[in-house]
Amino acid sequence: MTALPVSADRRPVLVTGGAGFIGCNIADRLAAQGHDVLIYDALARAGVETNLAWLKQRHPDRITSIIADIRDEDAVRRAAAGAKAVFHMAAQVAVTTSLVDPREDFEINIRGTLNLLDALRERGDGTPLIFASTNKVYGDLSDVDFVLEGDAYRPGHPTIAMHGIGEDRPLEFHTPYGCSKGAADQYVLDYARSFGVPTAVIRMSCIYGQRQMGTEDQGWVAHFLIRALDGRPITLYGDGYQVRDILDVSDAVDAYMAAWQQIEAVSGQAFNLGGGPNNAISLRQLLAHIATLIGREVDVSYSDWRAGDQRYFVADTRAAERSLGLGPKTPWRQGVADLARWLADSRGIFLPAFEPALARAAS
Repeated sequence: MTALPVSADRRPVLVTGGAGFIGCNIADRLAAQGHDVLIYDALARAGVETNLAWLKQRHPDRITSIIADIRDEDAVRRAAAGAKAVFHMAAQVAVTTSLVDPREDFEINIRGTLNLLDALRERGDGTPLIFASTNKVYGDLSDVDFVLEGDAYRPGHPTIAMHGIGEDRPLEFHTPYGCSKGAADQYVLDYARSFGVPTAVIRMSCIYGQRQMGTEDQGWVAHFLIRALDGRPITLYGDGYQVRDILDVSDAVDAYMAAWQQIEAVSGQAFNLGGGPNNAISLRQLLAHIATLIGREVDVSYSDWRAGDQRYFVADTRAAERSLGLGPKTPWRQGVADLARWLADSRGIFLPAFEPALARAAS
């Protein structure tokens, strides 16, 4: 991916949620390319303070931070006042949490986004905003027929089977999380239409990679690896045959950088972003790969399906590839192996079968 040009404009790029998994990887890329970066984060998610410390250690002259909540309208306005671009990653990110406290989910994901959009609208100078949305805006895809083939669900519709779910799929919000992210998604697009704020929306599938603090509620690829490396059991909700297209975070960052670089051409558009059909795997397939990497079986149990869970979601990424000029994606076995190595190294774990298995995955 071509680096964004750095001019004499030393105004920072604002990354809300910049201490989070994807946010810190975006901030790292920006700083490495010579941009000053302002991290805006409440540090509410366990472990993300280590990401902020990592960023400041790597880029001491480029990274500054504001520890504040996206719901704080005045703090958001002050942070956005001097930014030359905004990557809006701050969010309540878990379906399960939204079901426990839907009002907080609303306040963070909708009101927080509106705070930021209005701050840019009031500036009126064309500051661009790139928004992190989700594949959950398409609902549970219950109208699509799926068949079980081996250890994974496959769609019966030939076009979906070949390419995945496209942006022409009707929106259908399920769960409070789906509603809040979907509403924010639509606000972001409408601020381009109604007020001329240059915006783009990235509807992400499952992103994984280094600096991911995976939990049972969010970040399942890292969560599975962490549990397996620690020798702890993993609970699968549903039957484990559900399929997702997983994408290495470095490839996701490429897409965000390209959306900013080409914002004049893509403003007001939404793009599906994921690993695509070549990186579509079931939960069971991932666990089998993890077992190969660590040299032992993984302890797995099963529980009921969770609300809003999709049996299958694979993003049709052709629009993003055409409009944003995206290159080849990291093969999932290689990317998962890279994440496994990073997690093992960070936890001081050595497994005799590990390095040979990682080498095979990368080949």
